[in-house]
Amino acid sequence: MKRFFGFLFVIVFISACGYKPSVQYTKEVLGERIHVEVAISRTNPKNSVLINDAVNEAVITRFGAKLSDKASADTNLYISIGGISLPILYDRSGFVIYYKATVSLSTRYTSKSGRSGTISTSGEYDFPIEANSVISDSKRFEAIKQASVDALNEVVSKISVIGMIDGKHN
Repeated sequence: MKRFFGFLFVIVFISACGYKPSVQYTKEVLGERIHVEVAISRTNPKNSVLINDAVNEAVITRFGAKLSDKASADTNLYISIGGISLPILYDRSGFVIYYKATVSLSTRYTSKSGRSGTISTSGEYDFPIEANSVISDSKRFEAIKQASVDALNEVVSKISVIGMIDGKHN
């Protein structure tokens, strides 16, 4: 019985304080249907494809929206890769212990409602070395994808903040 009243109290408290999940604010800014374009890097097209896949996944899972064609989209996202690096991290003795994938993205959005903006983000992903300290292609691609997801999470956060600020001024 105590659990029931505790659960009821939490539900009433959350709904009474005006809590909204961040995806609600993101939807207010971007809408339900999103078209995504990722600029393909001439120097590294494989990474562009990985980032495109990560962006499409983020639109569905993190933005809570649907992928759409350009004509029927509420918002168009244009994403370009600012840079990708894989620096090496050393321990105090000078031994290689980790690689760090870092991805910088520039995200420009334009919506039918007239909202637009550019958001620059970067994401990181650390991964341990293999026995021979050589990165396999599959490890490198996975690290770049995870760093891209980290950068996209930052995009979601920044768009949510824009939605919260706009909601308070309306």
